[in-house]
Amino acid sequence: MRENRVPHYQREFQKHDGLRTWEKARGKYLVPGFKVILFGSLSASMYMMGRLVLGHKTWFGKN
Repeated sequence: MRENRVPHYQREFQKHDGLRTWEKARGKYLVPGFKVILFGSLSASMYMMGRLVLGHKTWFGKN
């Protein structure tokens, strides 16, 4: 016999505090952290693809 948590979650999610639903459910830092990782890896891949097109097989230098 567990307590009914529905009223607690209704108060939490229907509260008018200016936050979006995903911010209330998953925290404020999960989606921005995901975007940093996504765009960081995308930009690193594009940088290395550009270097490979120019004939450089390392991240830095002329080799």
